[in-house]
Amino acid sequence: MKIGFAKTLRNHYVYLLMIAPALIGFSIFFILPTLMNFGYSLTNWSVYKPNYSFIGLKNFVELVHDVQTTAAVKNAFIYAIVMTLLQNILAIPLAVALSLKLKSANLLKTVFFAPAILSVLIVGYLWSFIMTSADHGLLNQLVQFFGFGPINWLGNPKLALFSVLFTQLWQWTGWAMVIYLANIQSIDETLYEAAKIDGANAVQRFFKVTLPLLYPSVSFNVLMSMIGGLKVFDIIFSMTSGGPGYSTETITTMLIRRGFTEGRTAYAAAFGVVFFLLVLIVSKAITWSFNKWEEKIS
Repeated sequence: MKIGFAKTLRNHYVYLLMIAPALIGFSIFFILPTLMNFGYSLTNWSVYKPNYSFIGLKNFVELVHDVQTTAAVKNAFIYAIVMTLLQNILAIPLAVALSLKLKSANLLKTVFFAPAILSVLIVGYLWSFIMTSADHGLLNQLVQFFGFGPINWLGNPKLALFSVLFTQLWQWTGWAMVIYLANIQSIDETLYEAAKIDGANAVQRFFKVTLPLLYPSVSFNVLMSMIGGLKVFDIIFSMTSGGPGYSTETITTMLIRRGFTEGRTAYAAAFGVVFFLLVLIVSKAITWSFNKWEEKIS
């Protein structure tokens, strides 16, 4: 067994040397900090207590009973689920429409995809200006033009999170659309011709041919959108900073608030561990669901 392993090393040492720099960097900058984070989460370390000691699961117990922290987790899941559903529900019809031979197809692709190349911070500041409740707020001017009263888009706790979510739908739906469009264009045309011969109309062809064969792009978009929604930070930071109150606070904004603003380093580390486990569970659940879908359609 040892001889076989040594022989394998001799045969592949060149490849091992080639991946060694990346592996060392990954170990130093990801694996080691992650393990250290798990260790710090079991201590009482903070900016004010550099001489920390082991306290077990106390940080995790406090985290569960922290109303602000649990509200942040709830907001993050609401944001991620709604964002994932709406983004993909909008992107698929757009991709199907633009896969048709329209004269303006290339222009429309550019228009829908263009927001995705902008910085999220720039988008946040732009929409903060558009959604402001001041007299110069463009959105409120439109609302009042149609005879309605002004709306406090970012100052109303019931609206603020969904107002932020709208801006991200505007920015990222086109990105998902491009992925779906590439998938649609790879579908064999003979499948549609066969469906037409069998008497299937456009709607039936979509549900029987297009949608099942969109499995690769649907699984990718759903997974990326869900994980991205759970770790959303920059758009919240630029538009609401977690307010009003804690109505738009998310996991990452609360984690940074606890760790850097309040200096509760070990508590933030525990929150990071919980966040890691949540993302792991969600990603595994999504992967398992789509594997079952693939088995069903194959």
